[in-house]
Amino acid sequence: MSGENDTSLQQEPPRRLPVTGTLLADAQDRVGEFRGEWGGRWFLRPVSGGTAWQVDPEDVRPATAEQRLRFGTARANARSRGDVL
Repeated sequence: MSGENDTSLQQEPPRRLPVTGTLLADAQDRVGEFRGEWGGRWFLRPVSGGTAWQVDPEDVRPATAEQRLRFGTARANARSRGDVL
């Protein structure tokens, strides 16, 4: 059968949504917590609080160990100052 093994006809499996709160880095290397999805776009919230920004799922990767460590330090410092995150 023609086209049966044609990889151009195969679709990429859908990308799974991360768990809310997962640390991700975008194409500009900004790190944020995954907050949700709307209309095919993902929303990341800045580590120290603030307004979430939207990203294309294909432009996001898991945060590195160094970025996760920086996040933990920033969050601990914010809590010690009494900031609400």
